[in-house]
Amino acid sequence: MATIEDDPLALDNQLCFSLYAASRALTGLYRELLGDLGLTYPQYLVMLALWEHRTLSVKGLSRVLHLDSGTLSPLLRRLEGAGLITRTRSSADERVVEIGLTDNGAALRGRALGIPARLLRASDLSTGRIRELHATLDELTRSVEALSARRPCGE
Repeated sequence: MATIEDDPLALDNQLCFSLYAASRALTGLYRELLGDLGLTYPQYLVMLALWEHRTLSVKGLSRVLHLDSGTLSPLLRRLEGAGLITRTRSSADERVVEIGLTDNGAALRGRALGIPARLLRASDLSTGRIRELHATLDELTRSVEALSARRPCGE
């Protein structure tokens, strides 16, 4: 009789399921950690990108976060409504919308500084193991995105 390790369709043998379960667990932890900041996890990702780059076009932010503009637009509207970001048309090209931080958005960074350390403690993984996992996941993302870019539509 075949064992679960031999079954290519066993749920526990699916990389996608392990990634999904880990993502749900981390997102739940972030929900808890971000409550004091009044941010959702996707909003936090936008803020992280802006804290790092100060200003990004919507297209640049989309590229950095691996999100399409349809997903990004409602996030940006909510963050703008909360007074954390600005959206302005580029003076060089009016088709380009630039996203920047307000003073309140920049100040929120100070309140977020402890989140990575809290997440690390909760993960019970060493800093080295986290770096290793991060590099492996980045490699996986690049590989899958490269494959998708090479594949014709509908294939």
